Amino acid sequence: MEIAITGTGSYLPSIVTKNEEFLEHDFLERDGTAIQYGNDTIIEKFTAITGIVERRYAEDEHKTSDLGFLAAEKAIDDAQIDKEQIDYIIFAHNFGDLTKGKVQSDTLPSLATRVKHLLQIKNSSCVAYDMIFGCPGWLEAVIQAKAFIQSGMGNTCLVIGGETLSRIIDPNDRDSMIYADGAGAAIIQKTKGQGRILGHASQTHANGEAYHLFFDKSYHPDSCPNIRYIKMYGRKVYEFACTHVPQAMKECLDKSEVAIDRIKKIFIHQANEKMDEAIIKRFYRLYKKTPPVGIMPMIIQETGNSSVATIPTLFDRVKRGLLQDHSIEKGDIVLFASVGAGMNINAIVYEV
Repeated sequence: MEIAITGTGSYLPSIVTKNEEFLEHDFLERDGTAIQYGNDTIIEKFTAITGIVERRYAEDEHKTSDLGFLAAEKAIDDAQIDKEQIDYIIFAHNFGDLTKGKVQSDTLPSLATRVKHLLQIKNSSCVAYDMIFGCPGWLEAVIQAKAFIQSGMGNTCLVIGGETLSRIIDPNDRDSMIYADGAGAAIIQKTKGQGRILGHASQTHANGEAYHLFFDKSYHPDSCPNIRYIKMYGRKVYEFACTHVPQAMKECLDKSEVAIDRIKKIFIHQANEKMDEAIIKRFYRLYKKTPPVGIMPMIIQETGNSSVATIPTLFDRVKRGLLQDHSIEKGDIVLFASVGAGMNINAIVYEV
């Protein structure tokens, strides 16, 4: 049975926020004390490490489910399918719908149900539910879609990854500059000659690592004491990812029985440019090789880290020829890999 990605779509919000727009922020240390150097230095160091120069923020009228719907429409059109034939809609996210200016997350009903409503799908047998798996959520949803199809429970799945992280960040935390908004989607189908998933691997590390990313109060001691924001231990996340993600990628590739030299592109979660480069180097080192030039497409410079949306957005843009110096063709082997809150890791080997 061949299970393929038959259509993709993505939505990048129109609001571009450049690094310079953070110059007036009152960034503080975790304990609420002042950072010992100016914002120009903070931003310079941030840019050098993450590679991020600007990021996209959602328009005021759009919530995460709206972004997912816009990406889903494009994926359905790209796959040239009747939306009524979709068996499952799986929406990967972390914080539900967030209304600009409000602090309460909204997940009732599920975002997948909201997308089904917006798509006006009448088929009641089309089951819609959400996936909470941190940044690797979209890949995990693809893995579940594959399992549904392989088991005979369906033939067509719509898998979405979306987030509006700009509405859940602490303005006094320099890590707030990392996060962004966006959505990506794909149609997964049982098909013939349109590609195939060759292997996958998933892991959850929760013995001491579970709270590397978490919810906590603002770094400003007098700022909204009852509101919680996305937080992370950046150094721990970096070290964890560089240690465990290359091994998971190797496990996935070895299970697929594909030689590493056949990999055309690696679509890795756009979290941090330096971290992603280190992961790729360590992955190739496990095979006593060096990474080929151009193996890792990156869009984090312009889009920031939109969590579950980064990989489907990146893949869609490369597939459509929208990323300079990067392309994929029928028969190419690509590797997807992600890491995030939980701490969760996964990877997929895919033949285009």
